Amino acid sequence: MKIKSSASRLSGKVKIPGSKSHTIRAAAIAGFAKGESLIRSPLVSSDTISALNAFEAMGAKINRCNDEFWKISGVAGRPSAPAGEIDVGNSGTTLRLAAGLAALNDGGRAVRFTGDHQICSRPLQPLLDSLSDLGAEAVSINSDGCAPVEIKGTLKGGRTSIECRTSQYLSSLFLCCPLAEQSSEIEVPLLYEPDYVGITLDWLDKQGIQYSCTEDFSNVRIEGSQSYRRFDETVPADFSSASFFLCAAALCGEDVVIEGLDYSDSQPDKAVAEYLRKMGADIEINENGSTAVRASSLTGIDIDMNRTPDALPIMAVTAALADGTTRLYNVAQARNKETDRIKCMAEVLSKIGADIEELPDGLIIRGGNKLSSGEVSGHYDHRIIMSMAVAAIAGGIELDIDTAEAVDVTFPTFPELMRSIGGKIDRVEQN
Repeated sequence: MKIKSSASRLSGKVKIPGSKSHTIRAAAIAGFAKGESLIRSPLVSSDTISALNAFEAMGAKINRCNDEFWKISGVAGRPSAPAGEIDVGNSGTTLRLAAGLAALNDGGRAVRFTGDHQICSRPLQPLLDSLSDLGAEAVSINSDGCAPVEIKGTLKGGRTSIECRTSQYLSSLFLCCPLAEQSSEIEVPLLYEPDYVGITLDWLDKQGIQYSCTEDFSNVRIEGSQSYRRFDETVPADFSSASFFLCAAALCGEDVVIEGLDYSDSQPDKAVAEYLRKMGADIEINENGSTAVRASSLTGIDIDMNRTPDALPIMAVTAALADGTTRLYNVAQARNKETDRIKCMAEVLSKIGADIEELPDGLIIRGGNKLSSGEVSGHYDHRIIMSMAVAAIAGGIELDIDTAEAVDVTFPTFPELMRSIGGKIDRVEQN
């Protein structure tokens, strides 16, 4: 499938769907709680459905109702091991969080996880080592530190040290260790994307889970023999999804209002609004949760993106359409997402005329060049595809972007919502 996107002027109101990060964490806790939980306004996407399927395979009972809310009856901290493997599709969050929770099984049979070709190339060994340190048996089947993996219980607790080049490793341990028999002490000499750990802790705090940690998460203690209880919660809107609308509106919007964003939430990509303000964007955040954005003359700046790697593709596009030079740096982990996003964004933006330089840990973009229409690869990466759609809408050009089916990973309604405020964007089936 392709997305065809072209020059547009945007105006009107748009409501952003629920957060992927919050939805998967809510599903994980509900799946391992005692009793039936209610998750309201979840994100419905291929990633979140992969999470539901994983927790259901380990014994949770799931009723998706009409997708306005989900009812999940949990396994009370003791998952079962399915006979077959669990395929997480393209969801790295599901793989890492579910792998930790699978370590709570009784050890009689291993839980085996696999995924698509991207998932099977993404590193997992540090988490496997820590789960093994804490009493489970966790191995990479092909001995390459990636999926497919097998996890056999039972997680007991103890001590481990882990370098977290993705915060999902630490979030996984935060979710599974409270259900271990003994307390766990975790040394974290390296942690990228700490705000995503903050999202995990928001859910643990609602559950009353006992833990302690230093401000930088370098030392963590999680008390054992705890449990999750049933809950009724609403999923906050997704700032990562909102970033495409914030940037598009700042480049070519006429009184665009983005609704439902809670800037007190822990999601790191709320920083995109501040990045845009520093570039000169006209952004007004209102008390009712709406954000009004009008097109402005943007100027390049330096942005440390270590806390917001998922925003790199759309900020690279925004920088290409701004005046002056923008440097996106300290985000080497963007090379280990669904794709090497640093390399891929340099490639696709260069192809349409942007002046962009690849750095080991980011990009330098010299804005102001006229972009050209054409065909580009989305690299099967949802954030690259959506970013390049914005490049066409705001850059006054027309682009055909392939592998567009990958948008369904996190934001299946992206084209429809962009069209609702005037964006010229369509899905096109390929023969």
